[in-house]
Amino acid sequence: MSATSAPEGATPTGPARAGPLSHLRVLDLSRILAAPWAGQILADLGAEVVKVERPGAGDDTRSWGPPFLKDATGQDTREAGYYLAVNRGKRSITVSIDTPEGQQIVRDLALRSDIVLENYKAGTLERYGLDQASLRALNPRLIYCSVTGFGQTGPRRDQPAYDFLIQAMGGLMSVTGERDGLPGGGPQKVGVPIVDLMTGMYTAVSVLAAVARRDRTGTGDAIDIGMLDVQVATLANQAMNHLVSGKVPQRNGNAHPNIQPQDVFACADGDMILVVGNDGQFAKLAGVLGHAEWAQDERFRTNAQRVRNIGALSALLREAFGGRARADVIAALDAAGVPSGAINTVPEVFADPQVKARGMLMSMPHPAGVEVPQVASPMRFADAPLRYDRPPPLLGEHSDEVLRELGYDEERIARLRGAGAI
Repeated sequence: MSATSAPEGATPTGPARAGPLSHLRVLDLSRILAAPWAGQILADLGAEVVKVERPGAGDDTRSWGPPFLKDATGQDTREAGYYLAVNRGKRSITVSIDTPEGQQIVRDLALRSDIVLENYKAGTLERYGLDQASLRALNPRLIYCSVTGFGQTGPRRDQPAYDFLIQAMGGLMSVTGERDGLPGGGPQKVGVPIVDLMTGMYTAVSVLAAVARRDRTGTGDAIDIGMLDVQVATLANQAMNHLVSGKVPQRNGNAHPNIQPQDVFACADGDMILVVGNDGQFAKLAGVLGHAEWAQDERFRTNAQRVRNIGALSALLREAFGGRARADVIAALDAAGVPSGAINTVPEVFADPQVKARGMLMSMPHPAGVEVPQVASPMRFADAPLRYDRPPPLLGEHSDEVLRELGYDEERIARLRGAGAI
C-alpha cells in the first residue's frame, strides 16, 4: 500500500493556507469525533483551526488504541489511529478551562475567531463563562456551535451519548442487520461511527450557513446540534416508508427495501453485490445472465413488481450467479452498464485503481519523524484547492505559538505553564 503526498487538486505544503475558507478562524473546544470531524472538514477547506485540549491528557481519542502511530524507532507514540483520523490541519494548544487564566485564554481566542465548536454537556461551559451567550457578548460576529448527544433542550439534554447508543436509540440498528430467523439475524451497528460522522457533516454545513448569513447581517449565531436529531433525520427513506405506510421497517439484510434486485450474491469463487436501479438496467442484467425473458415476465417487468416478488426473483438470480466466476460476471455487467462489484476489504479499497487515481490515500510528515498516512478529503475545487500542510498535532504542540499570536510574552507564558493553566 503506497500513499501519495496529496490528491490532485490539493496543495501539500507552503507558507500560507489556501482553500475556500482560508479567511476563517475556528476555535475547536471539542473532543472525540463528531465535532472534531467538522473541525477537520473546515481545516481541509483552509480554515485556521486551533484545537484546545486538556493539559497532560488531551482529546480522549489520543488514547483510543491500539493501534498507535509508531515513531522513527518503531515505538508506539501517544497518537492513536482514532485521533489521527479526525484532527489534521489543526494546531493544538493545552488550556485548563477550570482556571481563571485558562478561561481568559479561551476568551482571547474567541475574540479573534469566527466559529467556536464545542461538545461539552449542556450547561457545562456556562459555569466557566465560556457559553455561547458569554462569548457572543464579547464577539457579536461569533458563530457558536454546540454539539451534544441530545441537544440543548428536552428531558435528556444533560445526558452523555456515544455513537453506538444513538445508532440504537435513533432506529438505525432496527433496520441494519440480517433478518430475524436467518443465520446471523439481529440488530447490527454500522461498521464506522456513522452518527458521529454525519453529525460532523451537519455541523460543518450549519456553521457555514451561519457564515453566509453573517455576511449579510453582520452578526453571528448560536447553533444547537444533537446527535439523536441527526440520526432521526438520516433515517431518510426508511422513516418515510413508515410514515406513508404505517408499517414498521424491518431488518432486511443486504437487500434494499424499495429497489430490486439489490443484494449480495454468491458466485462460484466469492461474493459480489448487484445494484439494479431501474427497469432498463434489469433488462440488461437479464440479458447478461442469458435470461432475456425475465424482463418481460409480469412478476419482474417493473421495479414495483420485482419488490413484491423478490423471493422468486432472488432464487433465480442466486442460481444464475452460483455457477459463474465473479470476475467474469462483473466484467460482463460493467460492459452492459449494470452496477456491480466485489466486496472489498479495507486494504483492497486503497489498492482499487479508481481510489488510487483519485488520490484518496496520502501521507504527511509527522513530528514523530515518520510519515503519517491520511485519507484525503473527497472535496475537489478547481480554483481553490484544499491544502494539507499540518498533520494531526502533538498534544500542546502549538501552545506557545498561538499564545504569542495573542500577544502573550514569554514571561506570561512561563507563568501560565507554572500555574498549570496550559
